[in-house]
Parts: sequence; C-alpha cells; structure tokens
Amino acid sequence: MEGIIKAVCISEKRGTVKKNINEVNVIKDFGLEGDAHAGKWHRQVSFLSADIVDEFNEKGASVIEGDFWGKNILAYGIDFKTLPVGTKLICNDAKFEITQIGKECHSHCEIYKRVGDCIMPREGIFAKVLESGTIRVGDKIEVIYPGKDMPYMAAVMTLSDKGSRGERVDTSGPRAAQILKDMDLRS
Repeated sequence: MEGIIKAVCISEKRGTVKKNINEVNVIKDFGLEGDAHAGKWHRQVSFLSADIVDEFNEKGASVIEGDFWGKNILAYGIDFKTLPVGTKLICNDAKFEITQIGKECHSHCEIYKRVGDCIMPREGIFAKVLESGTIRVGDKIEVIYPGKDMPYMAAVMTLSDKGSRGERVDTSGPRAAQILKDMDLRS
C-alpha cells in the first residue's frame, strides 16, 4: 500500500498551529527539522489521513493542513489508524516506525473549540524516525507491514473499585502479566 503526501507541517513552538512548509529534512532518532515536538522519544513524527480530513470537512469542519496541532504529515491513500504498531513507513530515504495509534487529548484544541470535535486523537498515529531523508509534498509514502515473526505486544490493565480504595490487593494484574511472560506466543 502507498499514499501521496499532501502536507508537511511543523510548528516552531509547542502549543501553536503547525504550518505546511512543503519540504522538510527528517532526522534519524529525532523527528522533523525545526519542529518543536521533535526529540528523543517515541512520538517524533505524527501522521494523519488526508482522506479522513476531507470527510471531516464535508461534515462542516473547515480545517486546513496545519490546523491539527499534533499532525506533521498529511497523506492521501492511507488510513493510518488501521496500521499496527511496528509498521514501517518509507518516503524517499526517510524511514519511520509506528509507535502509537491515537492519543488522548489533554485539553481541547482550537479545532475542538471551533467545531465540537477533533479527529487527531482517534485518527492520528505517531512514529519514530529510523532513517534520515528529505520528504516533500507530492512524494509517495509506502507502507511495510510488520513480518509474521514480529513478537506480539500486550498490556495488562486491571480495574477494581476495591483495589483503588485499598480494600484489597490486586493479584490478577501481576498474575496475568506473568502468564504472558511465560507463554511463547511466537509459535
């Protein structure tokens, strides 16, 4: 599967709207040159489907490329939220690996305040940069799915009113985590 880049956006300061700069240097283990959200962490670059943004606009949202504060790359032809963690994205020499699908919106952004909804938290994805390169509007971006030998990833979460109040000790969470560690899920 492949798509076409519609916008390459950065913001020089956190908390400001991103701007489409049409071309950017991608820096290995860091992110997009000049972007305030770049750094040595798992959310170096964000991606959002231009097709989903078009649908959002058809419902009356009226947003442009840089309006989504958390989004760096906008591309047609790829529904990013459906791609599993570990998927690689390749554009020219730049190579990315998806590290997170979606993100909780801690405080509603300007889009949410303006139209009552924002698609970035549920439609956007995040990636780390594996290889440097230059990407620009109009470039093709290719999707490489994880191999069948990629290990499964799991998380254990327990919810308990009594546990949260300190009325009992949670033994189910640690036990479930140990069972997962003991299993050989590669076979």
